[in-house]
Amino acid sequence: MSKADFEVLILGAGSGGYACALRAAQLGLRVGLVEKDKLGGTCLHIGCIPTKALLHAAEVADAARDAEQFGVRATFEGIDMPGVNAYKDGVVARLFKGLSGLVASRGITVIEGTGRLSGPRQVTVGDTTYTGDALVLASGSYPRSLPGLEIDGERVMTSEQALRLDHVPASVIVLGGGVIGCEFASVWRSFGADVTIVEALPRLVAGEDEASSKALERAFRKRKIAFRLGTRFEGVTLTETGVALTVDGGDVIEAEVLLVAVGRGPSTDGLGFEEQGVAMERGFVLADERCHTNLEGVYAVGDIVPGLQLAHRGFQQGVFVAEEIAGLEPAPIDETSIPRVTYSSPEIASVGLDEVTAVRTYGAEEIQTVTYDLGGNGKSQILKTQGFVKLVRRVDGPVVGIHLVGDRVGELIGEAQLIYAWEAHAEDVAPLMHAHPTQNEALGEAHLALAGKPLHAHS
Repeated sequence: MSKADFEVLILGAGSGGYACALRAAQLGLRVGLVEKDKLGGTCLHIGCIPTKALLHAAEVADAARDAEQFGVRATFEGIDMPGVNAYKDGVVARLFKGLSGLVASRGITVIEGTGRLSGPRQVTVGDTTYTGDALVLASGSYPRSLPGLEIDGERVMTSEQALRLDHVPASVIVLGGGVIGCEFASVWRSFGADVTIVEALPRLVAGEDEASSKALERAFRKRKIAFRLGTRFEGVTLTETGVALTVDGGDVIEAEVLLVAVGRGPSTDGLGFEEQGVAMERGFVLADERCHTNLEGVYAVGDIVPGLQLAHRGFQQGVFVAEEIAGLEPAPIDETSIPRVTYSSPEIASVGLDEVTAVRTYGAEEIQTVTYDLGGNGKSQILKTQGFVKLVRRVDGPVVGIHLVGDRVGELIGEAQLIYAWEAHAEDVAPLMHAHPTQNEALGEAHLALAGKPLHAHS
């Protein structure tokens, strides 16, 4: 028997940490899980789940406001934020209760309190030190700010404070046009606020294919969401009615509140990582493709590891590490196969390479693309959504990138991931039958076109 307190000791119970704990316990290992707050971490309590609840409430608001176009008589009287928050918090509470019960049922020891790495494979919580044969670092992330930006939580706020607003602000400046910024901009516009996005990069959601960014920008203009691209922040002052944001060139933009959505940083400061010799860079923990750090028996997963800061990435890494510790030798995670979704209206979803990266990787003469417009998709017409499916393939080879824009296209990313991960050729997908009428048909139609036999598309 091991002399350590646990065979697997995990610091952090967010998506990566609790997934690792569940899988390790399933594999018969003794597991200790250290958490300073609540099981589920950022994603469940102040991230993915509550923001998507707000986005669904926004969708309901838009449906009520625009019901007449479907022949339905409805009256939109406004947003009851206490009611919206009660709905949001109820979703979170039910999932938290379920997760807590699941963790308890697996015999996992939950250690409540702030943990700090205090020696080789040991974590100190309060006055107690715990040891593990293997240690998994999964301490998560926090909302970043910028120099000169003081977050007061009332007029200048991060996404965490924005989730607790008890009213709909009349006007909002969103500093940052990435995933978080665009999602909140979409919510607040649906709730009736005037919204302006300020983004330093030349396009919104710059991590996506350029065609997807341009489609979102067109949709946001139609929704009267203003945005200023290639525009840097210089300073902010508080006014009698809100905030005044100064951008490069001296222009001043005023609004009731400012949302700072400039990304998330790794929560590693003060946790003893550097003192114990963990290799780090800009606050991130460096780990190899098998999630090993430079220290023997110490692993790292989730947002503290450089790469996409997505809950499902952390979740998958947690499962991987549990299986690695148990000696199952799992296959490394292909980071390019991680699905990405921005849940704005319209949604953006993608997996694999964008066109620019594919050309840079394989050469322009080796890349072929096709775009299928959702105008030819019956279900999309029923939903009155616009967008497309864009495929990127190697000439006479597999599909290496799939990019989707339109309401609800995030639900298509599962099939898209299978196509990419299994290195399918367009000719492999084209014969597959897709139920009619569904938006999934758009994936089938796009592959038919890429295979040289378009059906509901112009050749």
